[in-house]
Parts: sequence; structure tokens; C-alpha cells
Amino acid sequence: MFDTVRKWANHYFQDEEALLLLALIAGAMLMIAVLGQVLIPFFASIVVAYLLQGLINSLLKRKVPYWIAFTACYLLFLGILTVLIFLVLPLAWNQLAQLFTALPNMFIKGQAVLTQFPVDHPDLLSVQQLEQWMELAQKEVGAFGQKLLSISFALLPNLVNILVYLVLVPVLVFFLLKDRTDLTHWLVARLPEERPLLNRIWSEMDQQLSNYVQGKVLEIIITGAATFVLFVSLGLHYAALLALLVGLSVVVPYIGVAIVTIPVMLIGYFQWGFTDAFVYLLIGHGVVQMLDGQVLVPLLFSEAVNLHPVAIILAVLVFGSFWGLWGVFFAIPLATFIKAIMTSWPKAIKQVQEES
Repeated sequence: MFDTVRKWANHYFQDEEALLLLALIAGAMLMIAVLGQVLIPFFASIVVAYLLQGLINSLLKRKVPYWIAFTACYLLFLGILTVLIFLVLPLAWNQLAQLFTALPNMFIKGQAVLTQFPVDHPDLLSVQQLEQWMELAQKEVGAFGQKLLSISFALLPNLVNILVYLVLVPVLVFFLLKDRTDLTHWLVARLPEERPLLNRIWSEMDQQLSNYVQGKVLEIIITGAATFVLFVSLGLHYAALLALLVGLSVVVPYIGVAIVTIPVMLIGYFQWGFTDAFVYLLIGHGVVQMLDGQVLVPLLFSEAVNLHPVAIILAVLVFGSFWGLWGVFFAIPLATFIKAIMTSWPKAIKQVQEES
């Protein structure tokens, strides 16, 4: 057994670059675990700068001068950030407050519907079972309300941090774009001159990561906007809040769509009941989700991430439990990164051994 383990270790870790890569991964994970909350604005700035750099490169390919491309893309970022801060988020927050105000009436209406169910279907549900469920539901709602109140008070001190982030992120994005070449050269200078393993992994990851991040942001915007138009045209209450949830749900493959459909159905039912408008809502929401999965995703993600659905779901669960929303958003790139390491590591080491 020990000989087998030793042969395995010699095969994968006898190269210095392999040990360096292992140390870099361990150091990055340790830094995120210890300083993850502190470095949130820095990570967010890197993501935004990465997105904007892709747009800048597209403009440079069309012979646009660099300073014009840089200025246009940065102003676009500031414009989108301004719209989010002063238009989208306040509207969604107001509708969230209205929803919490209407929750007691929704609960009473739902209770009336459930009370009638054992009368119409006594074989499926008895009155005693319903009373037990209703008592349990009331306890859970009360506990949820207390928890929500405690969370709201806990978030008040973080408002200062959010305001600081809103200032720090644009500044960091500006310098990351402006001094990208200098920062890249500084980082590369700290790596070995001969790095076939790192080069192979980066070349495999760069295109997929760029395609994924840019495509995912566009998917969120397009899906959320299309859903908002649908909900407003139907006259659905809390259209902005629900559209925001639907847009963000595409971050979580497979699971997000199923979860976000529940509040859409509940609010539609409490507003209209089992009417034609409710049926139109379900059909329209289903059509948007179908177009997203069958048309938008293949169109945006030209370089498909070749991962099995089970691997994607596991990545979402694992990285989401580690790093929350950021872990969910980057679950697929991180899983792709792990796959790139697993496929490139033995190839690069074998290549180095043959050349030596």
C-alpha cells in the first residue's frame, strides 16, 4: 500500500512546478478562508475588471484607440452601477417591504384554502392532520419573523461597509484596468520562467472563464428584463422583486429555476387564484425559462463548459457552503478549474519528463 502511495506521489508531485501549483492553491484557499470578508470588494473589483477588459479587447480588435475603449467601458460600468443603486435596488426594496406587509393577509387566505381541502378531499387529508400542520406552520412563521427582525438589526452596522464598498469598488476597478499590464508583469515575474503546467491550465481556463462570466452576467440581465416585462404586462404584484429573483436564479443551474418558481406561483395564486391570468403567468414564466435554457444559454456560452450536471450541482453545494453567494456564482468556473488541473497536470509533467 505504501509503495502504491509513494509511486502516486512521485508521479504527480516530483516536478517543482506541481509543488508550486499545490502551494498556490493552498495559499489562495487559506487567504480566502481567513480574509474572505475583508477582501470582498477586491474580489468584486477583479470580476468587474475582468468583464470590462473583455469589452476593451473587443473594441481594440476594431481599431478603437485604447484610451477611448478604456473610457467608454469604465463609464458604462459607472452608468450600470448608478442605475442599480438608484433605480433597481430601491424599487425591489420597496416591493419587498410591501410584500412583508401583505404576508399576513396571504397567510389568512392560504389558511382558508387549506381548511377547505380536507372537506373536499377527506381521503387525502384529515382535519386533525391539517390542524397539526397549521399549528406547526404558525410556529415556523413566528420563528421566521423573529429571525428576520434580528437579521435586519444585524445588517444596520453593515450599511457603513456597503457604502465603503460602493466607493472602493469603482476605484479598484479603475486602477486594475489602468495598470493591468504592470500588475500582470509584477505577478508573472514572481513565477518560474519555465511553467508549462501553469501555462496549460491557464490557456484552458482563460477562454472558458471569460465566456462564462460575461455570458452569465448577460444571461442575468436578459432573463431578468424579459421576466420583468412579462410580469408587468400581466399586472403581477411585486414584478420588479420577482424579476430580480428570476434573473439571479440563473446563477444556480437547475436548482435556481425550481426554487424561484415557488414564490412566482404563490404570489400569482394569492393575487388571482386559479384563473386565466394565473395560467398565463405559468405559461409565460415557463416559456421564458425554456428560451433561456434552449436558446439563450447555447447562444451566450459558445465555449460550453463540459461538466456533468451532477458535477455542477455538487460544485454549487460545496462552494456555496464555503463562500455563500460568491461560491455559488463561481461554482462552475471553480469546478472547471479543478477539471483543468486534473486533465493538464499529468500531461504537463509527462511532457517535462520527456523533454528532460
